[in-house]
Amino acid sequence: MGPHPAVAAIRLAVRRVLHDILNDHQTSRAYSGHQLVGGPPDRTAERPPSPLVLVACSGGADSMALASALAFEAPKLGIRAGGVTIDHGLQPGSDLRADEVVLRLRGLGLDPVESVAVTVGREGGPEAAARDARYAALDAVAERHGAAAVLLGHTRDDQAETVLLGLARGSGIRSLSGMAAVSGAGGRYRRPFLQLDRQTARKACMAQSLPVWDDPHNTDPAYTRSRLRHEGLPALEKALGKGVVEALARTAQLSRDDADALDAWASQAEASVRDAAGRLECAKLYALPPAVRRRILRRAAIEAGAPAGALFARHIEEVDRLITGWRGQGAINLPGKVVARRQGGRLVIRQG
Repeated sequence: MGPHPAVAAIRLAVRRVLHDILNDHQTSRAYSGHQLVGGPPDRTAERPPSPLVLVACSGGADSMALASALAFEAPKLGIRAGGVTIDHGLQPGSDLRADEVVLRLRGLGLDPVESVAVTVGREGGPEAAARDARYAALDAVAERHGAAAVLLGHTRDDQAETVLLGLARGSGIRSLSGMAAVSGAGGRYRRPFLQLDRQTARKACMAQSLPVWDDPHNTDPAYTRSRLRHEGLPALEKALGKGVVEALARTAQLSRDDADALDAWASQAEASVRDAAGRLECAKLYALPPAVRRRILRRAAIEAGAPAGALFARHIEEVDRLITGWRGQGAINLPGKVVARRQGGRLVIRQG
C-alpha cells in the first residue's frame, strides 16, 4: 500500500526539483573542469561531494511538508539535505519556536540544520522588511554551507495571492507573473509546490503526524496578505465560483512567459538606443514600443542606484513622459536619490 495521496504529491513535486538541481550541479561541475567532457573518467580523481539542498522552514504546514519530502527523496538521489529556520523576532517566544523547528528538522534526518535570528527593519512596510531580512539571511546561510539550492514552501494559493497583490499595485505584467519556480542568483531558490494547493501540504503533514505551527500573523488583519487570504479570495470565489486560485496561478505563468519575452526584446534593443558615449537617445527610445521602452528605462534607473523594490510603475511613467510628452519639464526624482532629466535630446539618469 502506497503513501497517502497528499504525501505522494509532495514527494513527486520535490523529486522533480531535485532531479533538476542534480542535473544543474553535474553540468556546472563539468564546465568548471571537475570532469573532462567527452574524455575518459579520471579514476584517480577524488569523488566530488554530493550537492547540499537546504529547506527554509518556518514550522508551518507548507514548509514542514516540504522538509519531510526533502528528507525522504534526497538520500535516494545521493543529495545531502539540510534545513534553516529564520527567527524574525517579531513575536514573544519566537526564539523558542525556532529551536523547536530545528529539533523537528533534525528529527526528520536533515543535517546541517540551524536557526538564524534577524533584525527586521521598517523600510517598505513590515511584510517587505521581514521578507528582505529573511532572504538576506537565507543567502548568507546558503553561501556559508555551499548549498546548491534552497527550497521554499510557497504553494499555488500563495501564488494566487501574489498575483492579486501585483494587480492591486498596478505595476504591470511582471507583477502579475507572481513567484518564479526558480529564482535568485544562479537559480538558488526553488519552489516545488507552486502547482500544489495549501490543503495538500496540510493533509500531507496530518498523514505523517507532523506537528505544525500556525503563525498568528497569517490571520492578523493588520497584514495585507492576511486580509486577502481570509477576506479577499473567499469573496472572489463566492462571486465568481470555484477555480479562482487555479486561474490566477495560470495567469501568473502566462504573464511570466510574456514578461520574459519582452525583457529579452528590451535587452536586445538597449544597445541600439545608446549613442557612442552610452547615453540614451530620446528619439530612438520614442520609436520603441512602450512596453520595451519602459523596461529599458527601469533597467537604467536600477543601474543608477534606484532600489528595484521601491521603483514602481508610476515612477517609470513619469520618466517615460520625458520622452513621449516633452514640454521642457524639470527633472524626475526617483527612489534612491536617483534623478532623471532630459538634456540635449539625451536622457540622463544618475544619482543626484
